[in-house]
Amino acid sequence: MILVLSLVLALVPLAGVVWMFASGMISIAPPSATVDGLFMSLILLTVSACFLLNSYWEARDKGLLAFAHKKKAALVPASAPAVAKPASAAPAAATPAPAPKLPAEKVSS
Repeated sequence: MILVLSLVLALVPLAGVVWMFASGMISIAPPSATVDGLFMSLILLTVSACFLLNSYWEARDKGLLAFAHKKKAALVPASAPAVAKPASAAPAAATPAPAPKLPAEKVSS
């Protein structure tokens, strides 16, 4: 429900920008614009971008964009298979000695 609402609320400001072009607040040929038209278009585009970002996050969380976020598998050369070293082959100096255990203090009440 939030996804649909975010998409609708993202399209309404874009319709406002189209209306500003149609009404002449911003014109392309000859290039001219009023200060009101410029600021209003910036505000409407920012609001639209916020709602589009929210709808993107909602779609990603619902798994609707799984096709766009495929994880790449680690490339392993086929000629050199991975070989695990046995535990006995590790040198003794590589493993640190365990820390000595300190006696627990007695708490008197």
